[in-house]
Amino acid sequence: MKNKKIAIIGGGNLGQAIAKGIVNSNIVAASNITVTRRRTHLIQTLKELDIRISSNNIEAATDANIIFLAVKPYQIQQVIEEISPYVQKGTIIISLATGIDALSIEKYFKKELPIFRAMPNTAIAIGESMTCISAHHANQEQEQIVLTLFEQVGQALIIPEELMSSATVLAACGIAYALRFIRAATQGGIEIGFGSNLALQVAAQTVKGAAELLIKAGTHPEEEIDKVTTPRGVTISGLNEMEHQGFSSALIKGVLTSFNKIENGK
Repeated sequence: MKNKKIAIIGGGNLGQAIAKGIVNSNIVAASNITVTRRRTHLIQTLKELDIRISSNNIEAATDANIIFLAVKPYQIQQVIEEISPYVQKGTIIISLATGIDALSIEKYFKKELPIFRAMPNTAIAIGESMTCISAHHANQEQEQIVLTLFEQVGQALIIPEELMSSATVLAACGIAYALRFIRAATQGGIEIGFGSNLALQVAAQTVKGAAELLIKAGTHPEEEIDKVTTPRGVTISGLNEMEHQGFSSALIKGVLTSFNKIENGK
């Protein structure tokens, strides 16, 4: 792994976060990573980490063992057709473009390659992403390589490709859903006497603690809720009022609406 050459086509926030995560983990030498962007002055800070930067996608892709396609979905075909003649057999392709399936990517390359689709979320910036990955024409060793790369920036797992749209909603959009809950809880905190900054600190840490309870103990949310609720208590009263106002239903409907938007474009 240490000597593999990695090209990250697209040096936006996501591409940069991946590059930094890999370098910080020390599993690949920084000098073996190239990040491309048309306006290279926007990624100059990567040079401080000894990461190579370039505006030339072909130069970056040539001889790369692993290529990340960190571009917008509408750019993916053009970028692939540009670099395809220079991509060697066996090169691992990792697409971060939402909604572009592996068969389409293979069609654009006009050759059979190990193709992965990956959907990180914005917590990748702090090394806490939940990244779902699907594999196409890949062997177990290649799957492990890709998992290892994304495990440097959070948690990662392999899922069937048909679940990638669902993963986008639950993991990527899910960050926004969780943040909206924190914002609402903060506003509620202000209503009951907290200052805004203190309310946000309390709400954010409470949500972090709740998530850690589930992750570390492996319990179900209702099991943890039962530990907090007591007969005629304040917690159950608040929870019941939230449900009367459609709390769970609204969240589920939001998830389904986002999913339908991806699937149907509506």
